[in-house]
Amino acid sequence: MGYRKLGRTSSQRKAMLRDLTTDLLINGRITTTEARAKEVRKTADKMITLGKHGDLSSRRKAAAFVRNEIADVKENDGDIKVQTVLQKLFDDVAPRFSERNGGYTRILKTVQRRGDAAQMVILELVD
Repeated sequence: MGYRKLGRTSSQRKAMLRDLTTDLLINGRITTTEARAKEVRKTADKMITLGKHGDLSSRRKAAAFVRNEIADVKENDGDIKVQTVLQKLFDDVAPRFSERNGGYTRILKTVQRRGDAAQMVILELVD
C-alpha cells in the first residue's frame, strides 16, 4: 500500500485527514503523532499546490476536500469580514509559497506521548 492506514476504516481515515489538514491551514501549526503528520503533509501540500494554481477547477477540488469552517474574523471600522478556510488558502497561504516548488510543511519531533509512547511532532507551515 502507498499510504498508512492509521488503524481506521477508509471513511474515518479520510475524515481525520480532512480535519487535520483544515486545522493546519487555519492555525499554521498542529501537534499530532508522527504517522498522522506524515500523511497530513501529503494532503496539505496538495491543497497548497491547488491554491497556487488559483483557477476555478482548483478551487472546486480544494473545496471538496477542505472543511467549510471559519478561519478568521476581522473588523475594520465597524465592517466585519469573515474568512473561510478556502478563502484563506487561496488568498493568504498559497501566495506565501508562490516562489517555492514544494515542501510547504515542516515536521519537528517533540516528546513521546505518555500513554502509549507514540512519537509526537509539530507539523507547521514553512515561513
